[in-house]
Amino acid sequence: MSPSSGPTAIVTDSTAYLPPGVADERGVRIVPLEVRLGSRTGREGVDIDTAALTAALADHRVDVQTSRPAPAQFAACYREALDAGAASVVSVHLSRELSGTWEAARIAADEVGSDRVRVVDSRAAAMGLGYAVLAAADAADAGASGAEAEAAAAAVAARCRVFFSVETLDRLRRGGRIGAAAALLGTALAVKPLLHVVQGRIVPLEKVRTTARAAQRLVDLAVRAAGDGPVDLAVHHLGAAARAEEVAARLRERVPAIARLLVSEVGAVIGAHVGLGVLGVVVVPGEPPAPAVGSG
Repeated sequence: MSPSSGPTAIVTDSTAYLPPGVADERGVRIVPLEVRLGSRTGREGVDIDTAALTAALADHRVDVQTSRPAPAQFAACYREALDAGAASVVSVHLSRELSGTWEAARIAADEVGSDRVRVVDSRAAAMGLGYAVLAAADAADAGASGAEAEAAAAAVAARCRVFFSVETLDRLRRGGRIGAAAALLGTALAVKPLLHVVQGRIVPLEKVRTTARAAQRLVDLAVRAAGDGPVDLAVHHLGAAARAEEVAARLRERVPAIARLLVSEVGAVIGAHVGLGVLGVVVVPGEPPAPAVGSG
């Protein structure tokens, strides 16, 4: 491959929560968000892990905050990839409706050269973002141009559905990720709010009475969204490993054609906003078949 048509480098942020080792294996560069636990500040997945966040959330005296990477961090990452021989960079990120991360990446892309750096809004987080990143990496590995890898990530973003339940909406409300009016959904006692992501925003979906019912509804919603074709799934949680495995087992029983199914804990940034006890399912149905030429 000549330098003028060199490989496409893939960049994402630390909220993709790719399985351990996958980013290194696939050559995906990760720019970490920052987490502040009281007086301690560090990079997600580098200095501060999920265990540190869980301990901080359990201690209600500790203030937990998150912040986007600086544009300079993205610019340095892009230049490193281009200096290493990439012809272009595709940078795929957490929903712009939930974080300033996409905006920081876009500012850096403009600085480095928007003709060489393409920034994609996954309109999701966790493996909703992760599967979009992997689609871009698959395209890049197949020799795709930056535009083609960008399109592959955007196609996954368009098909992705995210459903989740939380113990309380308080952290989402305080972090500004859900409006005060929507937060009223979860104020009644013994109510478990179910939410989904629509056009990158967190939107209340319904409320159920018990944790067990919330898990069952997540399975039902995921099965309906998955359809009959090949589908990528992920089950995420924070401090609810047994419930996550139970949801995964039900999905294996009920979804007819699973391509990939990952079960993992969310990291410190997403965990800081959803709180302990979150349980979520990411659904990415396969590409619909193209209509036959001349049909109709």
